[in-house]
Amino acid sequence: MIIIDGAQGEGGGQILRSALALSLVTQMPFRLENIRAGRRKPGLLRQHLTAVEAATRVGAAKTTGAELGSMTLEFHPNGVTPGDYRFAVGTAGSATLVFQTILPPLLIAQAPSSLVLEGGTHNPFAPPFEFLARSFTPLIERMGPRIELKLYQPGFFPAGRGRFAARIEPVRQLKCMDLLERGLVRQQRARVLSAMLPPSIGERELAVVQTRLGWGKECCLAESPVNPAGPGNALLLEIEADHVTGVFSSFGERSRSAEDVATQACQDASVWLDAGVPVDEHLADQLMIPMALSGGECSYRTVEPSLHSRTNAEIIQRFLPVRFRFEQESDHAWRVTVGVK
Repeated sequence: MIIIDGAQGEGGGQILRSALALSLVTQMPFRLENIRAGRRKPGLLRQHLTAVEAATRVGAAKTTGAELGSMTLEFHPNGVTPGDYRFAVGTAGSATLVFQTILPPLLIAQAPSSLVLEGGTHNPFAPPFEFLARSFTPLIERMGPRIELKLYQPGFFPAGRGRFAARIEPVRQLKCMDLLERGLVRQQRARVLSAMLPPSIGERELAVVQTRLGWGKECCLAESPVNPAGPGNALLLEIEADHVTGVFSSFGERSRSAEDVATQACQDASVWLDAGVPVDEHLADQLMIPMALSGGECSYRTVEPSLHSRTNAEIIQRFLPVRFRFEQESDHAWRVTVGVK
């Protein structure tokens, strides 16, 4: 059994999600201790527990410690069963992160799977649905699988109750992929999703985008979801280049100005654009497991790797016979390479 200290490195929920995904792929059991020990609310929260429950169902696994607030979890997988599944977080906790937990084993399963996921789809500290649909899954499809995503209802913090569906057509072996050049920027778009809030909030956010990034009004859209479960606001910046689409987001919160929301998204997009690399900080995290599963040597160029990424690499190396290399190429650009030891 693999023993993992959940307080190591970044010390967050990604350690749990990566361990669950890789345990399903390798069929190696693990024991995770000190789960989120340094967080304000340590242990398993509702969205983490939903990820455990999803992995348990997909892997017919036996678990110990799968309860709210638990600081220790043992997970013993028993195969991977593709099929039709529905998973509901029950709060505004991220449904997109639950999806990413069970996606790796389903990418190389023996048959297709259909998923319905309910919970938060647009909330802080998690990738929004558009990141999955426009940035992440198109790259995974280059490795062989086919993934269809459909958003039925956005779920904002704190109400949640968003819903999206996924259809996964797996392959026996993921193909290796390199992402070294971004290419020319072909198209850009700013979208405000605003529910049960004054239109002026979105207008102020889009005004900041036009000023800071120099985008024209024709690139800026404001949308209001139909029948939202509760109030919410998200600003999404989509930058489509030759080889990748960058998606940068920021979310409205109580006591946070519209200008601050937009400034954060613009700063994140500017860092990526100025670095001249294809992979942004968050996409760098998400590509690690699929690339490690390809069996070849894959590399991508990115901004300075976060502690989140470096911790993820350590967890992956516990389950798979691979090694990650982080090499600085310039002040703003790094190359990350994963290959067989």
